[in-house]
Amino acid sequence: MDKRALLKQYFGHGGFRPGQEPLIGALLSGRDALGVMPTGAGKSVCYQLPALLLPGLALVLSPLISLMKDQVAALSQAGIPAAYLNSSLDAEEYREVCRRVRRGECKLLYIAPERLQAGGFRRLLAELPVSLVAVDEAHCVSQWGQDFRPSYLEIAELLRSLPVRPPVGAFTATATAAVRRDIESLLELRDPLRITTGFDRPNLFFEVVRAGDKDQWLHRFLAERPGQSGIVYCATRKTVDAVTASLLARGIPAARYHAGMEDAARRQSQEGFVYDQARVMVATNAFGMGIDKSNVSFVVHYNMPKDLESYYQEAGRAGRDGSPARCVLLYAPGDVRTAKFLITSSQEAQEGDPDRLRRDLARLDRMVRYCKTGGCLRADLLDYFGEIHGGNCGNCGNCAGDFTDRDITVEAQKILSAVARVEKRYAYGLGAAAIIKLLRGSRDKRVLQLGLDQLPTHGALKGLDRDRIQRYIDFLTEEGYLRTEGEEYPVLRLTAQAGEVLFRGKRVSIRERAEAPLPAESGSSNTAPRAIAQETDSSLLAALKALRFRLAQEAGVPAYVVFTNASLADMAAHRPLDMEEFLQVSGVGRVKAERYGEAFLKAIRDWRAGVGEQASRP
Repeated sequence: MDKRALLKQYFGHGGFRPGQEPLIGALLSGRDALGVMPTGAGKSVCYQLPALLLPGLALVLSPLISLMKDQVAALSQAGIPAAYLNSSLDAEEYREVCRRVRRGECKLLYIAPERLQAGGFRRLLAELPVSLVAVDEAHCVSQWGQDFRPSYLEIAELLRSLPVRPPVGAFTATATAAVRRDIESLLELRDPLRITTGFDRPNLFFEVVRAGDKDQWLHRFLAERPGQSGIVYCATRKTVDAVTASLLARGIPAARYHAGMEDAARRQSQEGFVYDQARVMVATNAFGMGIDKSNVSFVVHYNMPKDLESYYQEAGRAGRDGSPARCVLLYAPGDVRTAKFLITSSQEAQEGDPDRLRRDLARLDRMVRYCKTGGCLRADLLDYFGEIHGGNCGNCGNCAGDFTDRDITVEAQKILSAVARVEKRYAYGLGAAAIIKLLRGSRDKRVLQLGLDQLPTHGALKGLDRDRIQRYIDFLTEEGYLRTEGEEYPVLRLTAQAGEVLFRGKRVSIRERAEAPLPAESGSSNTAPRAIAQETDSSLLAALKALRFRLAQEAGVPAYVVFTNASLADMAAHRPLDMEEFLQVSGVGRVKAERYGEAFLKAIRDWRAGVGEQASRP
């Protein structure tokens, strides 16, 4: 059977995505390959399909236990024999996998790089005809990458030790030019076919939001998406715990994940999220690499990450099946201080690696630039990864948002004057919270104790709310008119540049989002038919999702392993009536059609009958 027939039979796709066919062809011909493809572009197929066509066993090196488990479950559902070896297996389960592998009952074996040095595993490999070695998340081999893992450096030695070196495929979603060079060198790839299909993810909507109250913003965001699943990333364990508690108090089913939790608790949280028992996962960056959950509709960064590689990889966990998804970064200047502290207190910094520290701080500066840009966010990301693009995308928060330039020179002068008077009166300085109270004319106990009510700037911005003044202070800090001093209790200080505004007439303007227009009335003639059609489509989609959830529970697999959101959406759009039509749905292969087809066809027929019955009513 040729590769296109296999693609349809096992993966349910009628054609290859960009980059897949040449990478598959290279591995089948015995040539090494390096594939840099965005999340959701089908990297896994690039080694899974050759594994089916080549004699022997394909070895897949993967960084996380959860990824192995999910991918093996998905392959088994598609009718492809696969297994994994990792620490989650007990002794008897481990021996049974080894027996299956020796009997030739598996085409793909997933292992973690940490297992490469185990004597038992090396003896097993010596007995097997290894047809292919695939390295997933290959950027982990590079110290220039954000996810460096020393165990990846053992892969080259493993390849040298095999009786016959098989073709090697290295795959990653995020790699700068320096990281790509490291992958080739450190994995000792031989004349690899290099394919970079691009980093762009058109289905992702990127946005940077400056939210005065992040919790309030998050609650509102989730309330607007009641049926959606997503991830909220936080910078610290403490913030993860606090945000999770806040969501649970609101009745939102949320789970948490960070390195300070027991292994069993982390595993329970992850399974709750993957199996759709928890709608929201609140986590540090310890969660997510290789998570194959395709129905993630949003990723919110509650805090700014330390670099753009991490941000793009974490945000890219949304919309893996190609469905539209939202990626929002909640930015505040305090996040910069937190990120800088995490960098300077890291093990590498403490061990005195000045080069690594300089690189990390430079990447942080670039991350901050992304948060501050008024230009296209997608273009800024693609610029960073060295990809040519067409300019403004029209589909990010900056391109699609309605912005206006507001002159805030008077407000800026009042803020800078308040800080100047505080500096003159209190040598130790005061933080933003106290300055805001001063400007708004507060008379609380602390203000009166400090005598702030006696300063001329007391109440100078009485008509502005706290969040707006905070936004202006953040802007003045970003533009270099103010600076913060101190880590634990930062205070505001003037810079020399402040004099330009206070004494030399420099104007200050800020770019702000305009008020969003009210939605059109649902009864208007131009919107009513579309609304009815969307409601009809959504009712079928809801019925299909409910069926998928029940079948997944019966099979003991995550819902997206049965069918992805994109497959269900295609099913709802085309409403197949027989098995031949069902096989034309995107993502439906022959094995899954035989296993689930009748159940989904019945659900579609039942829905059609129900809609017809409603239409016939007077």
